[in-house]
Amino acid sequence: MLFGRSRNLVGLDIGDSSVKVAELKDLGRGRGYQITKLGWEPLPAEAIVDGAIMDSQLVIETIQRLFQRLRVRNLSVATALYGHSVIVKRISLPTMGEAELAESIHWEAEQYIPFAIEDVNLDYQILEGSSLSGEGNMDVLLAAAKKDKINDYASVISQAGLTPATVDIATFALQNVFEANYEFEPHQVISLVDLGAAVASISVLHGGTSVYWRDINIGGNQYTDAIQKELTLSVDQAEQLKRGEEVDGIPYERVLPILAAVNEDIGAEIQKTLDFFKQISAADEPLDRLYLTGGASQSVHLKEALAERLRTKVEFLNPFRKVPPAGRDVTPELLNEMAPTASVAVGLALRRMGD
Repeated sequence: MLFGRSRNLVGLDIGDSSVKVAELKDLGRGRGYQITKLGWEPLPAEAIVDGAIMDSQLVIETIQRLFQRLRVRNLSVATALYGHSVIVKRISLPTMGEAELAESIHWEAEQYIPFAIEDVNLDYQILEGSSLSGEGNMDVLLAAAKKDKINDYASVISQAGLTPATVDIATFALQNVFEANYEFEPHQVISLVDLGAAVASISVLHGGTSVYWRDINIGGNQYTDAIQKELTLSVDQAEQLKRGEEVDGIPYERVLPILAAVNEDIGAEIQKTLDFFKQISAADEPLDRLYLTGGASQSVHLKEALAERLRTKVEFLNPFRKVPPAGRDVTPELLNEMAPTASVAVGLALRRMGD
């Protein structure tokens, strides 16, 4: 179920380099949320590669260890998929009733999905408001994910003793957390960029409506690879230098030009995505703001490099801007530590049945 929501779900974000967990308390009557459980555990580099689970036992043990350490009692979780086995498209179709759409959606989807239709789980939602293609048409949000990837993630969650209640798409979870913490202005164009270890998820919202999504294979690993190749180091040594530690007499200043070059590469890929969005949407409005999140978003001078290249304001997305902690388990120090990486997990924890 890609668009479904269930009550009292724990957000479980299984990424390439770590597992993050968030649990929220709904204060009711529109008063917002508090965060009651929050934490993360690192994953060995070989456990998940480009979103594909390579060592399920390592992932299972990491999830179990995290839930035990945080004393999470709720075992029903929402998780998210990302990468090239996930397809999200906004398509325009002739206006029709929901029953007719349900009958024809698989045939329509075959034109937009580069996988065999029998190999994917498909979901869709009719978007409110006028169609981008003009009168007589309606816009439909189409989402598809490969069944084998859904099954892999659901399997490790089940083997960890949990219930995979909802499988979402990471970019939608990111939009949820943005909507819970920020306000939209009419005609405002913003971009959300989640820069993980191996994949960057980019989405564009226009006036609060999602209009474009894309995942690209670029992320924090690019920095490590560049340092490793340029200075002939091991992966562990390159990681240390990336974190600002001196390695074998090599000062951190030596890696700054390398990091700057990768910043340029990442900026170029993001710019390509935004330029393509403008071409296919014929949007006249400029990009008002870009929000960065994900572990690699903290790379040195990346924020400034993106602001200069894209000529727009760039901010770090704060998933706790309007979601304060509840109780002693979630400390200010923990919130500060996890703010760059917790957005998807918090977005998943916002899922509710019937929304």
